[in-house]
Amino acid sequence: MPQTQEERRLWLIRYLLAELEDGAKVAIPDDAEGQRGLLRALMNIRPPEPVSDEFLTVQDAYLQGRLADRGAVELSDLSPVPNAPQLRLWRGDITRLAVDAIVNAANSQMLGCFRPGHHCIDNAIHTFAGVQLRLECDRIMQARGRLEPTATATITDGYNLPATRVIHTVGPIAQGRPTARHRAELARCYRSCLDCAQEHGLSSIAFCCISTGVFGFPQEEAARIAVDTVKEWLASSGSGMTVVFNVFLETDLRIYQELLEA
Repeated sequence: MPQTQEERRLWLIRYLLAELEDGAKVAIPDDAEGQRGLLRALMNIRPPEPVSDEFLTVQDAYLQGRLADRGAVELSDLSPVPNAPQLRLWRGDITRLAVDAIVNAANSQMLGCFRPGHHCIDNAIHTFAGVQLRLECDRIMQARGRLEPTATATITDGYNLPATRVIHTVGPIAQGRPTARHRAELARCYRSCLDCAQEHGLSSIAFCCISTGVFGFPQEEAARIAVDTVKEWLASSGSGMTVVFNVFLETDLRIYQELLEA
């Protein structure tokens, strides 16, 4: 079994290339960054098919090593929002958050992003969770026999993520022009995820900026819906849950800061 991160990375790349019809034609980069990019791309395009126990052992060791290098962010590392002790705001990679659940902005197929190296949250979460996440999602979707509806919530394990669980929700596709229906669906995404977390006895959850990426929901309006909906849910439910608003862009950070300070 490979013992170092470099050995694990190369072992995983060769395993995944061997699964491809033309994998032998793919050149493996000499540098670590290039190898990490290739490995991510190969994991992204891999269909939800059975995989060997040996692969999972090596993959899990590699991903846990990557997490150690990147560093997990504990809930205790985040400061409460002034006058709102259950809320937190943090800018960074959601796949580093060690909370009970992180929210994934999924698509209706619910199998993750198949675009190699795409910088969406769905791609990142599936990459750092490992192939087990796509396999679990596929089992769920096969059992249901239908696409995932908008504004519902489905929970899975977190596997190699520091978060224990992942809650997947499909946001509305607004394409820059949100309607009243889109606004209602976005609010329902947040409520569905919170209800799901509460039903499973979770005490902390981290939300990404649902629908503001390729789904085109304007950032400021989406943030206002997120903050208002979460505050209303906490007040009406009486829950002691801690909620983290996770942002990645400087623009989103400023928007949430203004909303939470108001």
